[in-house]
Amino acid sequence: MRAGLYHDSVSLMRISQALSSRPGVTVAVVAMATELNLGLAREAGFEIAEAGPTDLLVAIRAESEAAMKDAGEELDRQFAALARGGQSGGPRAESAPRTTRSAARAWDATLALVSVPGRHAFAEAMDAIDAGLSVMIFSDNMPVELEVLLKDRAKERGVLVMGPDCGTAVVGGAGLGFANVLRPGPVGVVAASGTGAQQVTCLLDHAGAGVSHVLGVGGRDLSAAVGGRSTLVALSALDADPATELIVLISKPPAPEVADIVRQAVERLGTPVVTALLGAGQDDLTTAAEKALRDLGVTVPEWPSWTVPQQAGSADLCGLYSGGTLCAEARIIAGTGSFIDFGDDQYTVGRAHPMIDPTMRLEALGRASGVVLLDVVLGNAAEPDPADRLAPAIREARERGAAVVVALVGTESDPQGLRRQADALVAAGASVFTSNAAAARHATSLIGSAQ
Repeated sequence: MRAGLYHDSVSLMRISQALSSRPGVTVAVVAMATELNLGLAREAGFEIAEAGPTDLLVAIRAESEAAMKDAGEELDRQFAALARGGQSGGPRAESAPRTTRSAARAWDATLALVSVPGRHAFAEAMDAIDAGLSVMIFSDNMPVELEVLLKDRAKERGVLVMGPDCGTAVVGGAGLGFANVLRPGPVGVVAASGTGAQQVTCLLDHAGAGVSHVLGVGGRDLSAAVGGRSTLVALSALDADPATELIVLISKPPAPEVADIVRQAVERLGTPVVTALLGAGQDDLTTAAEKALRDLGVTVPEWPSWTVPQQAGSADLCGLYSGGTLCAEARIIAGTGSFIDFGDDQYTVGRAHPMIDPTMRLEALGRASGVVLLDVVLGNAAEPDPADRLAPAIREARERGAAVVVALVGTESDPQGLRRQADALVAAGASVFTSNAAAARHATSLIGSAQ
């Protein structure tokens, strides 16, 4: 236990994953000592002393003293890297601010990123808003009534709330959360979806088009309860941005009455808008990206794909997704099968997002049969080499008679390398598509061949 040492949850999840992958390490938990995390550590067999949520919990189990020493050295390296990152720019470490308000003054900030356990995120986000900052809330599991309070307060202060559960944003060329490495350009994106935004912007990047900003608004923003509060603010902001010539609006299936309000707002904008509000009879994400390209006068390319001969042993379709909007899109296109979004709040309580830690999805892939459809999403903050973790499970699935289809979302500039990931997945026996819609249609065709 390290008293009074705080790091954000995403950084700690990445450290836990790095330690877990070390040879001889069987369990590694690095997290803030919240009641939930203490309980998870105790369930894993660790004897944990009393601690509070401002303390850092480190619990490692290894097969040997040498493995434990190696893990300890890796832990020190990881924390040293965090410390170096935290000292670049802004005030010196010894005078680092201890509140959001003082940080805003010290760095002359305009945007705060909140990544703390969901029940603590409201207070931190409200502090940022009251300090005059727009805020991106990466945290999930926030009660919807608190989300509404935050967004109403932000409107009063003239700032934007992105989130909660906002996984992706790009502001002035700076990627936040699960952001891909994208070329700059004239397209602004408003997205009640992280992976939906990633899909569309990566397709634009493939075609040579770039983005000005990607403003995530949280997956519930277009629900009846939230009413599109942040979407309306974000649309207005991009409409006023001289660098944005075209806006793409993306959402998983919205509440019909909220969709109507948003469409009316779109009609009042001076900037043209392409909408991808998923639902029956609506455009899929790839179609929306193609419309945006045509509006920009850019030729629509053939989206890269790599298929391998495969035939399913049964007509079952199983969708194992890390992205909620990609999962919803595939479900709508397929019209059949069972689909799980492992990034949903119910699966991320006390766990890393599946784009960071794929353990739960790998376990499901190990049981799946028939046609298996899954997404692999690249970019900053995502798993450094997802194909390496997936390849053995894909081979085992193929040996069981399953067909595996992958929607690969990313760019060649991403740290994982799009083509490198595609080659490894194809070598393992998967068919790979850069369009999730195309992947879903291909998977559906394989079902037909198995009937």
